[in-house]
Amino acid sequence: MKVSYYPGCSLEGTARPYDVSVRYVCRSLGVELQESQDWSCCGASPALKMNSLLSTALSARNLALIEKTDITDVVAPCPFCFRRLKSANEDIKTDPELKRRTQEVIEAEIVGKLTIHNLLGFIRRQIGLEPIISKVKTPLTGLKLIPYYGCYVVKPPSVAQFDNPESPTSLDEVMAALGADVLDWDFKTECCGAGLALSKTQKVIELSGRLLKEAAWRGADMIVVVCQLCQANLDMRQGDISSKQNKKYEIPIVYFTQLIGLAFGLSPSELGLNHHIIDPLPVLRQKGFSS
Repeated sequence: MKVSYYPGCSLEGTARPYDVSVRYVCRSLGVELQESQDWSCCGASPALKMNSLLSTALSARNLALIEKTDITDVVAPCPFCFRRLKSANEDIKTDPELKRRTQEVIEAEIVGKLTIHNLLGFIRRQIGLEPIISKVKTPLTGLKLIPYYGCYVVKPPSVAQFDNPESPTSLDEVMAALGADVLDWDFKTECCGAGLALSKTQKVIELSGRLLKEAAWRGADMIVVVCQLCQANLDMRQGDISSKQNKKYEIPIVYFTQLIGLAFGLSPSELGLNHHIIDPLPVLRQKGFSS
């Protein structure tokens, strides 16, 4: 299976472990990722707030490049990239005037023929659980995981069109297929506040603090994420949150692809698990998954 791979800006920088683990896991599952040539920033949310045509054009430029290939499926690990690429693709198909103006801006033709997938949805729907189960060499037995979807990968439902927007289960199912002990909670899609990191830092500490407090109360060994902004926010804020709540938090925040790779027999260092602020290696050693 060959798909077009749009890593996005973060996965080539601060979220490099996500990119590395995505490539390992997809290769193991027989998925060939063809990185889009000369891709550029999708605009994410900042461009959308400034100028809707600019935001559409930034994503459309990338889509136009992919349309020149023989690939029709696009996978984006970043929920922000997924949302912008999919929105641009759908808007261009349904709004002739927007399509005309967008083509003028990017100086290229675009049809809107691609199918845009978020990575979690692609793995759960297009690959399925059976191939994942068949590749497991080291079941994650005894590892208590809290699945955290964040507020972008399944919302808004009109755009995401994936899973239940209030009570999603796809990440739970993938982690359970690895043999992990998946814990349920009511904060699966609550916002961690990452978008307010600079403008309202105290609000971010409050929002993220609610998540960590609940995960700790549930007895989670780790919080599993699908979004690099959620990962960075929850990983780096635990010191401030600990001071605010007068309680010590050291809960590792890991990407779901890192845990898939771990169950597939890859080492923690191969998956970038040694590059987190809250080190997951002590928990993994305690549970017998790392030497």
